Amino acid sequence: MNVELRHLRALAAIGDHRSITAAALALHVTQPALSRTLDQLERRIGVRLVERTTRHVALTEPGRRLWEHSHRILTSLDTALAEATRPQPIRLTFAWAALGRFTIPFLREWRAAHPDVLVRIRRADDPEAALRRGDADIAVLRTSPAQAGVDHVALIEEPRVAAVADDHPLATRDALVLADLVGECVAVCETAATTSADLWPSGARPRTVDVPGVVEWLTSIATGTTVGVTAAGTSHHHPHPGVTYLPLTDADPIVVHLAWPAAAPHPSTSAFIALAQRHLAATTEVGA
Repeated sequence: MNVELRHLRALAAIGDHRSITAAALALHVTQPALSRTLDQLERRIGVRLVERTTRHVALTEPGRRLWEHSHRILTSLDTALAEATRPQPIRLTFAWAALGRFTIPFLREWRAAHPDVLVRIRRADDPEAALRRGDADIAVLRTSPAQAGVDHVALIEEPRVAAVADDHPLATRDALVLADLVGECVAVCETAATTSADLWPSGARPRTVDVPGVVEWLTSIATGTTVGVTAAGTSHHHPHPGVTYLPLTDADPIVVHLAWPAAAPHPSTSAFIALAQRHLAATTEVGA
């Protein structure tokens, strides 16, 4: 099976842009040339990768999988070539809150210990998918990886907090329990998998409403339309002038993981994970 890098670059661009025309522009080739490259790739592997009509371009399921692998392969190659001349930054991604209150102290410690290896931080709606595509080296996850191919280690258990509007009657409390929220409408973010109605006992669950992201989640809560439940790290990364965060004393904690691709991890991954474990262990022991 003679598959070349140009084939993978073609599929990666088509999957990114969902358009032959836009992908051709991004690759600086003509549209017919790109179409021929895609046809050649499909013939060589014997699988339909892209469904395309005059109005629609979409990856098939095999195409989506190979698109993710293509990104990872191309990124690994670029990284390997770059590492021949200089150390490459670690690309750290997270959905909402990174490591909460530990984030800045830990990254400062990493910078002091490894000044030649920068950490570039980027938020992503789906950090695990970013790892699989090769767009990130390490991800902070608050759920275990859903598929094989990603290694991970649990760092800490993080308490949950409730979020209510500053003028909500519950905002005057020192702490809340889940039952306090049963009569409320709970905002559930589509990009966070740690909160759902399943937190509450069957038969005593609040109404929920989906919101697309953290900005909408905060706005909905600040206006008094909804309340929220989230990891404690959210209160450190997303303070809001209209939102009060309160301890939620009877909700199970959330396990915070660091995850990385099992195949071809960044050369500094082991050192990064080890320092994170030491830093959090020392910090939580001092704070205990």
